[in-house]
Amino acid sequence: MADRNLRPSPISATVDFSAEGVQHGFLRLPYSRDDSAWGSVMIPLTVVKNGAGPTALLTGGNHGDEYEGPIALFDLARTLKAEDVSGRVIIVPAMNYPAFLAGTRTSPIDKGNMNRSFPGAPDGTVTQKIADYFQRTLLPLADIVLDFHSGGKTLDFLPFCAAHILPDKTQEARAFDLVQAFGAPWSMKMLEIDAVGMYDTAAEEMGKIFITTELGGGGTSTAKSVGIAKAGVANVLKAAGILTGTVEAAQTTWLDMPDGNCFSFAEDGGLIEPLFDLGDQVRNGDVVALIYPVGRTGVEPLEISARMDGVLVARHFSGLVKSGDCVSVLAAIVTT
Repeated sequence: MADRNLRPSPISATVDFSAEGVQHGFLRLPYSRDDSAWGSVMIPLTVVKNGAGPTALLTGGNHGDEYEGPIALFDLARTLKAEDVSGRVIIVPAMNYPAFLAGTRTSPIDKGNMNRSFPGAPDGTVTQKIADYFQRTLLPLADIVLDFHSGGKTLDFLPFCAAHILPDKTQEARAFDLVQAFGAPWSMKMLEIDAVGMYDTAAEEMGKIFITTELGGGGTSTAKSVGIAKAGVANVLKAAGILTGTVEAAQTTWLDMPDGNCFSFAEDGGLIEPLFDLGDQVRNGDVVALIYPVGRTGVEPLEISARMDGVLVARHFSGLVKSGDCVSVLAAIVTT
């Protein structure tokens, strides 16, 4: 098989990433379909460049049913001025644009999960082609990457900014410095249960400073969660020396996800009754939720028990669960 990097990307940008000033444009991906033989997927983006300085790549809509990031980034794209920037800001409010338009986690075109599709492929599916463009074109341009997430339609989170524990402790420390600067009510040393094909991993393996968020969920947003996103992205740009102004100090509580005991999963489907709310303290062995079988009455519910002490940071969203669904996530408060 030929090296993927020798095959050109089918995506073209309508902006010049090296040009000074503010540019609004698209990543254009040819996509032939029933209603448009020579059609394209047009992914909106903005580039703001002014002189020398680091590059921040800001992304939302990695999953199409998560809204704080797209709101904050569409707003930033229309308001950011070149004279307030030292360096470059690349803004892509909706990475998986087909999923974003459909309001779904994955693409309606190919069912592709953008955050499990890296490094992508220039001759793959639509989602793989978008991932490939980020892998080979946008990530190499970046020094700092901020990728917004929330729980989508099936999870709800305490609002936190996060980075990962990394082998390179200098890279890790710089990422946690930006998490602190973001200023979310909670800050997380994050553990992934499925890191294969992730945008996070692709960026970190290139040595980029990568931070992310989980700012709510339920397939919607709130005034509070959007406010956290808008303030946070401005703080990160200021802390990186890209945006003029000082970081707005905010109180944050640090959390750690030490191992797989953070997660609880349903082994049977049914109707879920939460016994704790987000932010509640939970003890090892506490029953965090009950799952009632719905095929008949008079059956005892399944108990979902915590496997560690911690704060409830995420829960299943919507009243019905399926076997294998994540029911709850705990994290330990970091004491200093």
